Amino acid sequence: MEIAIGIVVVLGFGALALFATARGRAATGRLSRETRRADSSQPPPEAVPDAGSAIEPADEAARERAAQSRRAAEGGSLVPAGERGVVRYEPVDLDELGVTRRQFFNRGILATLGLSVGTFGVASIAFLWPGKGGGFGDKALNIGSVDDVEKSIAQKKPYYNASGRTYVQPYPTTALKGAEKAYDSRLLTGMKEGYVALYQKCPHLGCRVPWCDSSQWFECPCHGSKYNRVGEKKGGPAPRGMDRFAFSVIDNALVVDTSTPIQGPPIGTDTTGQGQEGAPCV
Repeated sequence: MEIAIGIVVVLGFGALALFATARGRAATGRLSRETRRADSSQPPPEAVPDAGSAIEPADEAARERAAQSRRAAEGGSLVPAGERGVVRYEPVDLDELGVTRRQFFNRGILATLGLSVGTFGVASIAFLWPGKGGGFGDKALNIGSVDDVEKSIAQKKPYYNASGRTYVQPYPTTALKGAEKAYDSRLLTGMKEGYVALYQKCPHLGCRVPWCDSSQWFECPCHGSKYNRVGEKKGGPAPRGMDRFAFSVIDNALVVDTSTPIQGPPIGTDTTGQGQEGAPCV
């Protein structure tokens, strides 16, 4: 019984929904009662003037402007169709046109690039061009007078010239016989003058070797290599003694050839016999 009542209720709701839908479809396209009442209350439209009646000039001008605007919006021409003709191409005069924007930027970029490359090239040539002298690498570098060298030696310190990267130390004339056997012949001229010119760079790994006042030796702080007063190796990992330069005394001045360092004496060379004279610095 309950099932039957439920079926009847469902069928009733379905019938109501179907009736409402059909009524809505039937009313589609019809004016509502309120719309018909509003239309009947409006005054009748004005009569359209006959084709032969006069049109105000202002209205005609407005219509023409509207027509032109419409043609322009649609991509047409503002020129009336009767006045249109074939457009003849006239070549552009380059003198009248001048420099275009593209040409201006292209020429500017090329000019900037050329200036940059040219400046870099000139700087590179200037860097690689050999100097006129006066610094390290010069074949005839004046590093000071004999008086300056002697003044420094009197204080038990080597004479040092920064531009030549050179230490100058005294070499005893009593050791010349041993030097003739142990050293390059190019160095003997300076030794006979009583001096030796030592390159400041350690032969081990290139550190600058300072002078130790207490031991009276050159002692490298990087890895502990030690050299006596004239640069002969006394200890440490260095493969040889300190490298040196050939020089000569000209007009009371020491003129050193710093262009070609000469390798120092081999391990075991000890022409002066000078030992450590105090506490080491390294």
